[in-house]
Amino acid sequence: MRETHWRRLILIGVPFLWLLIFFLLPFGIVVKIALSDFANAMPPYTPTLEGVDSFAAFMAFLGQLDLESFVWLLEDQIYLISYLSSLKIAFIATVFTLILGYPLAYAMARAPEKWRPVLLMLVILPFWTSFLIRVYAWIGILKTEGFLNMALLQIGLISEPLTILNTNTAVYIGIVYSYLPFLVLPLYATLEKIDHSLLEAALDLGASKLASFWQVTFPISLPGVVAGCFLVFIPAVGEFVIPDLLGGSDTLMIGKTLWTEFFGNRDWPVASAVAVVLLLLLVVPMLFFQRLQEKQQEARA
Repeated sequence: MRETHWRRLILIGVPFLWLLIFFLLPFGIVVKIALSDFANAMPPYTPTLEGVDSFAAFMAFLGQLDLESFVWLLEDQIYLISYLSSLKIAFIATVFTLILGYPLAYAMARAPEKWRPVLLMLVILPFWTSFLIRVYAWIGILKTEGFLNMALLQIGLISEPLTILNTNTAVYIGIVYSYLPFLVLPLYATLEKIDHSLLEAALDLGASKLASFWQVTFPISLPGVVAGCFLVFIPAVGEFVIPDLLGGSDTLMIGKTLWTEFFGNRDWPVASAVAVVLLLLLVVPMLFFQRLQEKQQEARA
């Protein structure tokens, strides 16, 4: 019994230790910088919580806390616009990724078993190339004299080159291409486990193939859809490389704003506050959604 207890403790403790070291501690450092004051020094902020060695000193520190970096986020509209623009771009890109990824995952799950490993490898294959190189490749494809415009001109679909690069359209294309495997893989794992006898039963009861898909396949695949959409939406909100390389000057995302504050303005407290608010915007709705799912599962049980 004691050996089983220690095994359970290790099994539970290792993930929590991992989160403590690689998430909570770095997040605590970011929060500490966000509560600091800007300074023309190296590092460019006045550390907080220095010399706080008692409860009275900690209460005095809380009394002097002004949260000026967070207040600044409310006063300057550029941050609100960046947050809203990031959420909009990430949401639209996630919808397009789902529209493209669901048929792909469905086709992979319905393919003969001998072909599934090959199809799965083709989905994973882009990860063998650097993410940065793949984004740079899209510059050559989307620019005015790029491959896409040349191909469209050759087949006569357009009479003059399209302006795609340095627009939000290019950002959507880059995000959908880069994060498509993150949606396909969990969705494929869910669709592959569907019991085909349920579909046969629906057809025997008079449902059409389309009706059986919407009434049987799609509801069962919803966990994969939700997981895939989260895997696309969350990193897309804070994306920096794609909007910086493929977007234009009017493409405003919080990742670019964060980069500017850290390395351009060298205002680490404000940049840290931006990062903290971004994390809360993503984590809090996920926690509410998870709690809602738990309540629904308890109601069904």
